[in-house]
Amino acid sequence: MAINKLTVSKKSAHEINPDMIGLFFEDINFAADGGLYAEMLENRSFEAVKTKGTGRNYILKEDNLYAWSSVEGKEDALEINSNQPVSEKNPHYLRFTAFEDGEGFANKAYDGVCLKKDAKYKVSFYAKEVEYSTGDIEIKVTKDGTCYADATVKFEAITPEPDGYKQMVGDCEAKEWKKYETEIVANDNVKGAAFEIHLTKAGSVEFDIVSMIPADAVAGVFRKDLFKALADLNPGFLRFPGGCIVEGTSIMRRYRWKDTVGAIEDRKINTNLWAAVGGNTSHAWEMPDSHYMQSYGIGFYEYFLLCELLSSKRTCKAVPVLNIGVACQFRSYETVAIDDPAFDEYVQDAIDLIEFANGPVDSKWGALRAKMGHPESFKLEMIAIGNEQWESRHVNVADRYRIFEKAIHEKYPEIKCLGTAGPFVNHELHSGAWKVYHDECAVNPNYSYAVDEHYYVAPQWLYDNVAFYDNYPRDVYVFAGEYAAHDANLSNSVEAGVAEAAMMTGMERNGDVVKLASYAPLFNRIGHSHWTPDMIWFDEDSVTLTPSYYTQKLFSDYAGTEALELNDQEKVLRNSQIYVSAVKMGDSRVIKLVNGKDEDQNLLLVDEEGNDIVGEAQVVTMKAASGKAIVPEASDAIAEDNNHAVSTEIMSNAELCAKRAPEAASYTEEKVKLAGEIVLPAKSVIAVVIK
Repeated sequence: MAINKLTVSKKSAHEINPDMIGLFFEDINFAADGGLYAEMLENRSFEAVKTKGTGRNYILKEDNLYAWSSVEGKEDALEINSNQPVSEKNPHYLRFTAFEDGEGFANKAYDGVCLKKDAKYKVSFYAKEVEYSTGDIEIKVTKDGTCYADATVKFEAITPEPDGYKQMVGDCEAKEWKKYETEIVANDNVKGAAFEIHLTKAGSVEFDIVSMIPADAVAGVFRKDLFKALADLNPGFLRFPGGCIVEGTSIMRRYRWKDTVGAIEDRKINTNLWAAVGGNTSHAWEMPDSHYMQSYGIGFYEYFLLCELLSSKRTCKAVPVLNIGVACQFRSYETVAIDDPAFDEYVQDAIDLIEFANGPVDSKWGALRAKMGHPESFKLEMIAIGNEQWESRHVNVADRYRIFEKAIHEKYPEIKCLGTAGPFVNHELHSGAWKVYHDECAVNPNYSYAVDEHYYVAPQWLYDNVAFYDNYPRDVYVFAGEYAAHDANLSNSVEAGVAEAAMMTGMERNGDVVKLASYAPLFNRIGHSHWTPDMIWFDEDSVTLTPSYYTQKLFSDYAGTEALELNDQEKVLRNSQIYVSAVKMGDSRVIKLVNGKDEDQNLLLVDEEGNDIVGEAQVVTMKAASGKAIVPEASDAIAEDNNHAVSTEIMSNAELCAKRAPEAASYTEEKVKLAGEIVLPAKSVIAVVIK
């Protein structure tokens, strides 16, 4: 084995952002509904819509009873009503009629209800009597005739006055919606069960906003194990809510943050852009997840709250992304012209969002934040103007950004505005966007704090472009807002995680210009993939952490405040496929090393006097759990035309997920005694912490 050498300096090259490594959240792959949002029932408010479409051609059709059915198979027992809803913003609700005592209706939930023995679950619903004066309501979770949890809720019937005259003139007690709450406890483990509501007597009752959430959900909102996976990353920021989600398939279906705050019942439910064809996993006019919706159970308030909850070791800063009057350019040509009075709403949304996050409790939006339970400011510092729009004959991105920036900074000069360089790098759209930001910032340095650029690329591209940021101008900072290595099989391979780490050494070495970086996408519910690879895979009761997850964790946990001088040693080491960065972290130095080879390599660590570095150190290693990384090969999980869109006729989503399942990785932290030389395992990422 060839011996390579690295002189570890104590001299600072420049300051870097210790909170560079963060998270990008988008509701794709059931990341929110069916994922981080702990709600276990699908279509709880009877507002489901079926989405069909390809490219720029979409059909939306109401399908309000989706996920609901009669337990006894009497489908005429279920009817959708919209006469007097709990909230006019979500006008549909269920009228259920039990023709005989004990009949009920069921929700299929996400892949079926999953209960864990002795665990508690909070159940709530709104109900209103139609004709039901003597019975109660039973809650059950069942599978194959076995009941795994149940509770009886006393129904408060309202009996009208018997006097016919009083009824005629309306002088009787009205039948109103009432919210019911109970708790059920699982008597055993079960998967694939159904949630059921039964009337103990024959009769008719109307229901809306039927909910079941584990009692251990963090803040009553976030699924506990998925939250822990995020918390263990100690992120420096959270970019939300997307992504293409921000834009929508049309202007009408765009993400409006104001629809996502306030009482749950008043949050206007929206379709999900990823219910239709898109991403790189399947291709059909009607997708298996065609009913994928956004309930907004995780709305902007919850995103801000999530940032606070993730701030145990470092402050996780909120980075909200706002629509700029443009539907998703991959799916639509629809825009709102900047001279249209309707465009003012988009700009005002940005101003109002800052007030919602930071404003005093006597302001309109600050008062709403306080009413929701958070009178203190969320201390918002940054806001992203647009997602990944690009200049075209349909979209004037630069003009839109200027209007937003001017309006925001006139009222809130302290807010850092983030721009976008579009969805591609090494492209004329990318360089053209950057020229605008450089030109504008030369006149107004406050014009843009950082520019968001995205790249989903082959691992080799990342190895080849480790020096990508070496020659970037330093007048405007970089936000690497979405990036990932896409191997030949679009899987979360060790190869991908190692290539990402190599690129991240370049980001860290150039931490004076790269201020924020986040892998994308974040979550993938197995069997409901719309895009792979993803950082965290999960199903109804388990979580799989990928090699890319461990790469992100290593760089986050061992971030520094200053980059140390390397004096071009990194260029020499690249000849051996070793990629390096060095930072100061407190009183320690952290050397991050990436071995891109399929064989072990030795590296001699010496001080500035040429002496071997010896003594105690901490070594953190990510590598293949098997000891040898898999060489990714294209499988039948990629279509022949290489567009990554696999027809459901070729394989199901579950089969596709099995083809692209994450490679098992080993992540270890250990104390060692350095004796000058260190071994870099094949295809590995290492952090060496030296006092």
